[in-house]
Amino acid sequence: MAGKIQINRITNANIYLDGNNLLGRATEIKLPDISMIMQEHKALGMVGKIELPAGFDKLEGEIKWNSFYHEVMRKTANPWQTVALQCRSSIDCYNSQGKADQLALVTHMTVMFKKNPLGTFKQNENPEFSSVFGCTYIKQVIDGETLLELDYLANIFRVNGVDQLNAYRNNIGG
Repeated sequence: MAGKIQINRITNANIYLDGNNLLGRATEIKLPDISMIMQEHKALGMVGKIELPAGFDKLEGEIKWNSFYHEVMRKTANPWQTVALQCRSSIDCYNSQGKADQLALVTHMTVMFKKNPLGTFKQNENPEFSSVFGCTYIKQVIDGETLLELDYLANIFRVNGVDQLNAYRNNIGG
């Protein structure tokens, strides 16, 4: 018996800054990559080298705006102020019967913008604006279930609700 194939597709998204809906104002958002810092380990008696996790790399993302928006630039201009950024999308789930389900995918972030666009202007073309941000908190929720949560300032890392750093926090007294 052949396995059942399910295909998931995300074809659009919307973003919110401090709860304000920015529908139609961004052309693209690049969410941060969660990347481990790996350190090489070698020792006498081992037949090879291995890499072991030593922490997380910085979280960076980018938003490309389709024009200049005063209310957006007021939020992104201050590099010392955190902003609640949310990316919402819908996952269309297909099987042999067609579209079987639609699931909400929501990514919550606390960010500080570190690069703000003044624009690239060309005759008869819409200017391009691109804001780059650093992220200290990220949580991804699918259909109401938290898949992952990472908080750099609270030493929290949860995967499927399981606290991966509980022993670490206890060991360091934090």
